[in-house]
Amino acid sequence: MAGVPMTKQGLEKLKADLQGLEERRPHMLKAVQEAREKGDLRENAEYHAAREDLASMEGRIADLKAKIAMATLIDPSKVGGDTIVFGATVKLKDLADDAEEEYKLVGEGEADPLANRILTTSPMGQALLTKKVGEIAEVPAPKGKIRFEILEIRYE
Repeated sequence: MAGVPMTKQGLEKLKADLQGLEERRPHMLKAVQEAREKGDLRENAEYHAAREDLASMEGRIADLKAKIAMATLIDPSKVGGDTIVFGATVKLKDLADDAEEEYKLVGEGEADPLANRILTTSPMGQALLTKKVGEIAEVPAPKGKIRFEILEIRYE
């Protein structure tokens, strides 16, 4: 199975998230036990809520462990080239309104749509991968495809 590309900062963030969840785990287990001791489990909403919270946390822990285990560290400043790959900062022109936008393709733990940091696995990231300056990327959207012209590709 292929690795999950990410920067060292992204990997460190995932590890910190995992550590935080693992530190909260004993408190969640205690909450489940305390709720269980309150009587009839069939009608104990507190117990069921605590179990659901614990199951959700366990799922997130497993997900983070899998991503960390599959991590492939990449230094974007050493990638370079004229094709969009992980780590690229891309300047685009929206062909519908000629608005220019800039996005950085990032890995797990680094996505921030408000700062235009998008995952390579997102629909936008997938549409941009392997494109070159001058090419058109079509991004699927609920109201149809959004078309962008690639204006610039940088690696920082």
